[in-house]
Formats: sequence, structure tokens, C-alpha cells
Amino acid sequence: MPDGARLAARVWLPEDAEIDPVPALLEFLPYRKSDGTTLRDSMRQPYYAGHGYAVARVDMRGSGDSDGVLDDEYTTQEHDDAVAIIAWLARQSWCDGNVGMMGISWGGFNSLQVAARRPPELKAILVIGFTDDRYADDVHYMGGCVITSQMLSWSSVMLAYNALPPDPRWVGERWRDMWFERLEGSPPFVETWLAHQTRDAYWKHGSAGEDYDAIQVPVYAVGGWADSYNNSVPRLLAGLSVPRKGLIGPWAHTFPEMGGPEPAIGFLQDSLRWWDHWLKGVDTGIMDEPMLRCWIQDSVPPATFYAERPGRWVADPAWPSPNVSWWSYHLHGAGPANWLDVAPGTTLPRTIRGREGYSFDVGQWGSYGSPGEWPGDQRAADGEAMTFDCEPVEKPMDILGYPELDLSLSVDRPLALVAARLCDVAPDGASTLVSWGLLNLTHRNSHEFPEPLVPGERYQVTVRLNVTGHRLATGHRWRVAISPTYTRHAWPSPEPVTLTVFTGTASRLRLPVREPQPDDDALRPFPPAESSPPLAMETLRTPATRKSLRHDLIDGVTEYLIEDDAGRSRHVGSGMETDDRLMERYTVRDGASLSLQVHIERTLELQRDEWRIRVETLSTMTADATHFHVSNHLNAYEGDVRVFTRSRELAIPRHLV
Repeated sequence: MPDGARLAARVWLPEDAEIDPVPALLEFLPYRKSDGTTLRDSMRQPYYAGHGYAVARVDMRGSGDSDGVLDDEYTTQEHDDAVAIIAWLARQSWCDGNVGMMGISWGGFNSLQVAARRPPELKAILVIGFTDDRYADDVHYMGGCVITSQMLSWSSVMLAYNALPPDPRWVGERWRDMWFERLEGSPPFVETWLAHQTRDAYWKHGSAGEDYDAIQVPVYAVGGWADSYNNSVPRLLAGLSVPRKGLIGPWAHTFPEMGGPEPAIGFLQDSLRWWDHWLKGVDTGIMDEPMLRCWIQDSVPPATFYAERPGRWVADPAWPSPNVSWWSYHLHGAGPANWLDVAPGTTLPRTIRGREGYSFDVGQWGSYGSPGEWPGDQRAADGEAMTFDCEPVEKPMDILGYPELDLSLSVDRPLALVAARLCDVAPDGASTLVSWGLLNLTHRNSHEFPEPLVPGERYQVTVRLNVTGHRLATGHRWRVAISPTYTRHAWPSPEPVTLTVFTGTASRLRLPVREPQPDDDALRPFPPAESSPPLAMETLRTPATRKSLRHDLIDGVTEYLIEDDAGRSRHVGSGMETDDRLMERYTVRDGASLSLQVHIERTLELQRDEWRIRVETLSTMTADATHFHVSNHLNAYEGDVRVFTRSRELAIPRHLV
């Protein structure tokens, strides 16, 4: 790097690249190329090299085998390093000077962010499972609410990973000095994230949506309905002015060629068409195809795991799509039951007091494709919310886009939130979650400048739900469920809240209805999935996961427990053994908004022959009426000897949340 730091890379090359230079592809991550992403890299990067690309997988500063300390996500230093790497790649004898950048999750985020820096050698990017809005659409906040299930959890992941040492096989005897520099210098990220509770300059940095025009290279944006990072795909297509394509399938937070759920597709082949067009100047026809392809999911019974999601591919020439129009259902509450109707009714109030233990059975914030992550049957959760049902539909109804809920409401406290779920209710009563959304009501006008509520005053707000593509089957009904609590994903307001919704003209559900198009059935089919052969792995301990929900009928405490043993594996080629164990516990007492506690323990271990390293972390998060309280404890062991320990506790003022 320009400042003298050394970053570690693994590079795959076509055999004749020194004679016949090729374009280069960059993936830039903090997840340890030598033992963290080794398996998945082996299935993708050699594939690209075998089709005429140089591929560089680089460990970010402070991670894996690279120098330095990683002190936060998406820093200016990270972007500076990426710009320098791109220039370095373009100068190599085996590179023809053209570079693309790609990645999933963090690698998707920083590909967009680096593109906005406009390095001249960067000619196109491909991003999967990403966001263009770091504040409102990532693991920290949603709708101005602190994300209970992610804020501390993701911080604890990085606390442990940042505490792992480099591999002595690559950095030699200085591994221990590099390790202690990390142990002493890498902070718990949650402290910074909680210190910025509104959309301020901290979150605007790295949010591509703040200035789409800064990106001047072609963009291929990919998501999956079971992933958390879908909202950004249509936003990006609408906001960018450069050549662009979008793809959303049924997948979790993974690559489209890996499926989970099926159908997997030959995405590596499809991405080669993208790279060949923009980096090699080959007319592959990819830009002659529709801008957005989506998998419209069929109605299915609720389940906590899907190996496959039935449905069909559709295509739209642009976004917003000319094939999508808005359909409104007004909220009615004139009789003993609430319902949805296309015609407005009388403005009548409906009231609900939120239960703190509500919503722990609504599924994971985003799925990685494993059992227990999808929301199961929502009937129990529906029964604890204010619900409105429409009449069964007489023919299938497809929606594609962001459902929106306009509400006329009041609350009895100065701080409150509203959570909304959209469900597909089958004739037998089974309720399948389709989408959901949150709004901190103090953020009703702005995420940057929140305003307290006046108890009893009536407000008009809009809750935007997460983007979805879903077909409501004939005879099924839409159901909207509303509550002032959503504790699994939204940190509770400081006091229990009673929410009043005024039904009638001002309260309605708006759905983006997509009419089937004749060309949908004539789409070019995706080829079968391909990849390069995976590196050999040996399972030393079989992974096992348990997720349980318990409610104590005496003290009213609800406990949600995750015990995730990722198992122990040995990388056959390098001899490195990896071990990862996790426990997350969430507890809350009914009627006590300030009783929520999040407790996370994680153990990571690396071993090769006699060299053995273990890192243990313990993170907790609670809140009182005025402050969040976070504590983070870290212990590091060389063999069985503890060589480092650190504890940090911090109280962070609550700002209208």
C-alpha cells in the first residue's frame, strides 16, 4: 500500500496470462482468505481464471494475513486500499489494464463504494446481497429502530474474527506481533454504531444511495428473497444512470449458483457474459435482455425451512416497471372483526397494547439457507397483533415491489414504533409471512431529524415493507398485522405503548400488483449451475444447531435461544483446523420494556499441528430509559495459556429510540 502496509492476496491466473494478458477481477473482504472463505473461493475464482480472467482475493487491512487493524466497516482507509489494489492489478504483466470488482455482502457493499471513487482502471462491478443505504437497510437500524437481532450479533462476529491472528505459514515469526496489535487495537463495532442513532454523516459515508451519479461504471445487482439485502436492487436500478441489470431469485444470503432454496441457476456462466461484455468488449447479448429478472414465488404452506420455492421467472424492461400498478385496500373496523376492502369506510379507532414477548417466532432477519431460519406459521403472532384480512381472491394476484401501509394513528407515549407484517392466509387458516417493515414513529418525517410524539395526537405515517415478489393463490387472503412491538427485530420503546389505528379513508394497504406479461413465458432460461471443484475438507465434528422459544407462565419471561455449533473442519491442503461455536440468548418480560437483554458468547479456534489459537468473546446489551448499555469481553489463548484479556463497558445515550 502507499503507506507501506502489506496486504495479503491469493491470485488465480489463466496458464498463459503472462503471454496473453487478461482483465482482472477483485474481491476485497475481511473474512480470511486462508481459512475463512477458502472453500467458497475454490468453487468460484478458479472458474473465472479458467475462462480468461485473473482473480485476486485480498484480505482487508487488519484481517487474515494482512497488516494493520480493522477498526470499523467501510472506512476511508478501506476504500483507499481498494483503489490502490485496483491500480496495482492493472499494472501487472498478466493484466490488460481492465479491472472489475465483485462480491457478496461486505464485498458487494465495498464494490459499490469503491466504484463511487471512480478509479480509472475499474470498468464494471457485480454486487450480490448488498445495500446502498447503510443506515436504514443494514444490520444496524431499520425504519429508525435498533435491530435487536443484528446490532449486537454482527458486532460480536467481527469482535471475534478481528481477534484472530494471521497464519504463521504466510507471515512468519511476526505473526504474534501482528496478532497483539489487532487484539489491542480493534474495538467492538457496536459502540460506534449505537453512538450514531440517526442518519448522520457517519452513515451517509459509504451509502451509494446518497449520490447515485457518483457511480459511472456498469452495475449488475443481485439479491434473493430469503436474504435481507433485496431492497437495494430495485432502488439501484431506479437511481443509477449507467448501464445496469438486476436479478432477484428465491435464494438466501448466498450465491445464485449455490441455490438455497432452489432453483439454483448457472450464475457463473451468466456473470461471465457480464464480464466479457464490459471487460473484453465481446457482444454477449446480455445488455439486450430486460433490465430486471425476478422469481415470483408461489403461495406455499408456512415452514421454518424451504429446500425449494416454487414459482416462475418474470422480466421487466425498467424499474419502476411499466408492468406494475398500485392496488389499495382500506382498513375497516366497523364490526367485531377487522377487514380489508377496496372501498373506504367509516373512520373508527382500533386499539392494541403491544406485548414485549411478541414476534420471536417471525423468523430470522435474513436467511443463510439453514433450517430454522424462515418464519413458521404466523397464526400465533397474528393473534397477538391487530390484523385486517381481505376477502379470498378469485384469481391469482402477483405483487412485485415494496408494499406500503398508510396509517392514521396515535400513541399514548412520546416514544413509540409500529411494526407491520403482510401475510398470505390459506383457506385452512395457515399464515405465511410475505413481507414486513418497521417505523420508529419519532422518525416519521426524517431519519436525520427525529421528533418526539405528542401522546394522543393523531399522525399520518407510511410504513414501507421490504420488497417482495409473491403470487397470492386463488382462494387465499391478504392479512396485515400491526403492533407497537416487534421485539425479535426492533428494540422496544422505553415504556409499554398502546397504539390506536383509525380505520377508514386514511388507513390503507397499497400493493404493487404486477400483471403477467406474454413475454414472461419466452424468457431465455438460465443454464444449469456450474462451479470449479471445491477444495478437500475433512469434517472433524459435525455441525449442529438448536433454536428454541420458551415462555415462563409464572414470571412472564420469554426466552429465545440460539445454539449454533458450526462444527470442526480441517482444510486438507493446508492442514488448518477451524472451529466455531455460538450461543445467543434474548430474554424479555411482558409489561417491562426495559427488561430486554441480549447475551452472546462465541468461541473460535484455529489449529495446525502444535500451533493452536482460541478466541472467546462475551457481549451483552441492555437499556434503561435513557441509555443503552453494552459490554464486550475478549480472551485470547495460545495453546491453553491465556495471553490477552480485555473488558469494555459503555453507556450510550438513547436518542428518541
